[in-house]
Order: sequence, then structure tokens, then C-alpha cells
Amino acid sequence: MSFSSSLKILQPLPLNSTRSNEKPLFFDPFRSSSKFLGSRFRIPSLSKSNTRSRSSPAVAVSDVVKEKKLKPSSNLLITKEEGLVLYEDMVLGREFEDMCAQMYYRGKMFGFVHLYNGQEAVSTGFIKLLTKRDTVVSTYRDHVHALSKGVPSREVMSELFGKTTGCCRGQGGSMHMFSKEHNLIGGFAFIGEGIPVATGAAFTSKYKREVLKEADCEDVTLAFFGDGTCNNGQFFECLNMAALWKLPIVFVVENNLWAIGMSHLRATSDPEIWKKGPAFGMPGVHVDGMDVLKVREVAKEAIGRARRGEGPTLVECETYRFRGHSLADPDELRDPDEKARYAARDPIVALKKYLLENNLASEQELKGIKDKIVEVVEDAVSFADESPLPARSQLLENVFADPKGFGIGPDGKYRCEDPKFTEGTAHV
Repeated sequence: MSFSSSLKILQPLPLNSTRSNEKPLFFDPFRSSSKFLGSRFRIPSLSKSNTRSRSSPAVAVSDVVKEKKLKPSSNLLITKEEGLVLYEDMVLGREFEDMCAQMYYRGKMFGFVHLYNGQEAVSTGFIKLLTKRDTVVSTYRDHVHALSKGVPSREVMSELFGKTTGCCRGQGGSMHMFSKEHNLIGGFAFIGEGIPVATGAAFTSKYKREVLKEADCEDVTLAFFGDGTCNNGQFFECLNMAALWKLPIVFVVENNLWAIGMSHLRATSDPEIWKKGPAFGMPGVHVDGMDVLKVREVAKEAIGRARRGEGPTLVECETYRFRGHSLADPDELRDPDEKARYAARDPIVALKKYLLENNLASEQELKGIKDKIVEVVEDAVSFADESPLPARSQLLENVFADPKGFGIGPDGKYRCEDPKFTEGTAHV
């Protein structure tokens, strides 16, 4: 099935073959005469020789299926089992983040907490296709990426509460989720900070396979970041390096159109981020990030390319956050009409509609999933609330990598275990 109505893909030039009537997923329908999906602004037209107009605006997957008049059972995009997995993961992300908002305002969490509401289709569409060995590198908006990768809700909530039972023993907090067991290597507070780390992880995979001759190493890395990051130097440097060495990485831009209070369309000379891929010799893809099934189809191809050794892909997922930049943001800068327009395209509602219309699930099954997730999230809160705070002796642990460095004394014990070592510091 073609997604030409909602996807834009640009391949590095030159192309070696002519295109047939049957369009593959990664095709070249670049057009700039229409608006940038949900935006009210119009992108300036480029020269005729370099442009092709977009055939139609983004629509829900269920509408695409209706337009194509597909048979209800033979051409579905997912199986019943796949659909329920996607739905459960997206509902978990939404319910978890809603609970985080409650706990933050009750004083259970501290610092900045950035929620993921509205963007669930991106995390679920990509991460649920990975293996446990694959790596995910996130941003400060990382709670849902951690959940999608398999980090237990209890561990994520406990980390947000700053408790020892958290995935980083309470030392990472909201913006620094990490789990070696699940190959989630951040959680990074500064924009662009995780992209070089992700590129290094992808290099590790290639090194293991080609130098250490680990033939079974087909590990892929996903680097998630936002539109605001794409004008930073690390982004361009790592795209160049990944393409040069054909690293098994997918660069996933979660373009929610706003970098804190700065509109993406005002901050960059060309707002179509996906076009930057071919400049470095990799495909660039634009997809409706409010539709998990479209995201999933693009993710399959991009992850497959990386796993086959065909190199990196840049994927721009146009999405929208339903809350402010963080829970400290009153969200007064965005146009209420814009927020309402995207709220009407809720990715969870869209997937639920697709499952019901195609007889992949019943209302009762979906309600059962929702009820189960509510219990899971409430259990995570209870567990986190009852868990102990870190001991003062943990203050300097994991600060120094050198076992003979400042953090450990000649006796082999952490200096911070000496009560006098931290005298005069703030109370913990």
C-alpha cells in the first residue's frame, strides 16, 4: 500500500533506476506548493526543476484504507496481536504522563518534567519494532521512550520520585533515564547532546560486526531528537559521519513544531528537515507523526535498511505535544486553534478507530487494556512513594569513572562514605 498522501521521501541523487508505476515506500514525491502539514504558514516555492507538489494533506490511516477501498481482512496494515500491542503501549505512555502531571503538582517530583502527550505514535511506531539488543537514545522528554523500550513502569516512576528503586537509583531524574539492561542510554538534558552518543553506539555495532567478526551483530540504534536540535552543529556532524561510515542508525526527528516557545517555522530557513538527509547521502523521509501505522511502516523500512548494512536514514515525524514544553510552562504562546486542530487528531483515538472499524478489536478488549494500564500506573506510583530515598553516601557514586580517582580512597572505599566528607554540603 502506498502512503504517498502523507509521506515525503527524498533519496540521495543520482538515482540509478527509473521509477515504475508501483511506488515503493521510500520514493521521491517532494513537493512544496502545499502547507507544511498542520501549519498555517506556507513554505516558499522552490524552482520547478526541484519540486513536485504534495498530492494531499495528511489523513488518518483509516481514511486511507477507505479511499483505497481495501478488503477488510486481506490488506490490513497490522494483525490483531500487533494492533493490541501498539494500543497498549500508547495508552501506557499517555496514562503514565498524565499521572506524572498529578504527582508533579502534588510535590512528588522536582525540577523540570517534560511530558510526551500527543507524540506517542512516534515512540510506539519505532521502538516496538526493535529487539532488546537494539539501542535507543532519547532527549529530556524520555519517560515514554523508556517505557516503550521495556523499562518497567515502577522503575521509571521511582526515578522521577528520586528513589533508590529507580532505573538510575534516583540520581538521574526526569531528564536522565538510563537502563543498561534495556539498552536505553539516555535521557539527555541538553538538545543535540544525545546524537553523538547514538552515533557512537551505531559505530560500536558496525565495529563488532566488521572488525570483531561478530556475524550475529545486527544491532540498530535509534536517535530521537526534536526540531529545535536540527539547527545545531552536532546534528550535521553526526549525519555526515553516519553516512560516511554507513552506520546502522536511524535519526528520528520528533518535530512537534515548537522549540519551547519558538515556532519551528520562524527558527529555520527551510522547515522541511527531512530534506537534509540527501545532502549527506542518506534518504530523508517525512511522515505524519500523529498516525502510528504510518510511522510504523516508515520505521520498518528505515530499521531494515540499517540492519541490512545499507546505512542511516533521516526520518522527520511531524507530531504535536498536547501540553506545554514542561510542566512549568503555562503554554500561552501557541495558537488555541492550532492546539485544537491537533488534539482532534489524537493518535490513540485514531488507532482505536482503526482497530474497531477493521474488526481487529472490540470495545471491551480495548477497555480491558485501558483498565489494566490504569492499575499498572497506580501501582508504579504506590511503589515509588513507598521506596526509600538514596542514602547520603550515594552522593558521589558514579561521578568518577576512574576507580582510583577522587571518589574512592586508598582503602578502596568511597570517600563519600565518610560522614565528614560531605560536611557543609546541602542536606540530602
